[in-house]
Amino acid sequence: MASSANPTRDDFAAMLEQTLGGADSFEGHVVWGTVTAIENDLAVIDVGLKSEGRVPLREFAAPGQKAELKVGDEVQVYVDRVENANGEAMLSRDRARREAAWDKLEAEFAKSARVEGVIFGRVKGGFTVDLNGAVAFLPGSQVDIRPVRDVTPLMDIPQPFQILKMDRKRGNIVVSRRAVLEETRAEQRSGLIQSLHEGQVIDGVVKNITDYGAFVDLGGIDGLL
Repeated sequence: MASSANPTRDDFAAMLEQTLGGADSFEGHVVWGTVTAIENDLAVIDVGLKSEGRVPLREFAAPGQKAELKVGDEVQVYVDRVENANGEAMLSRDRARREAAWDKLEAEFAKSARVEGVIFGRVKGGFTVDLNGAVAFLPGSQVDIRPVRDVTPLMDIPQPFQILKMDRKRGNIVVSRRAVLEETRAEQRSGLIQSLHEGQVIDGVVKNITDYGAFVDLGGIDGLL
């Protein structure tokens, strides 16, 4: 019989079943597992169930990079099913990342804090944003303060966003980049106004010309010439 200091796989499975209330209760949970083998493009992972599960290596890699995974690594995975038709556990690293991301995002949303994300795709009416595992919708009107013709330079780079609304049951998150820019601009304008004084000579950029003068951008605030 194995000692408590060196539990066997059966001991580990029994402890997990006691914690979660049985093998069926594994489903729908994020659990820790151990990588027992790497087979071509799949990672074989033991989470203490009767059978191991296989997860594509790409689920452990950042976009455009290779997965840095080796036998013996401990990873978190989501148990979709305890056993499929082949008798294997159905596991997902992507789903585990999404669940963890949602927990963190809900906390940030409650504080009205900014979150970091990456614009990675286009959809009808806007764009998709990866928030470290959770996918959000960025409406076209929320990309910038002014209309943007080409969003390509803004894609695939980490940048701050403000969560406008989120619904975990529906898997729906809406974010805004414009809100962040407006807040930053307001801070800059406040600082600029305090630094301006009569008779000061500063540089500006002509934004618009009308019959009665020209509007000049002084770095966050408009002046009429």
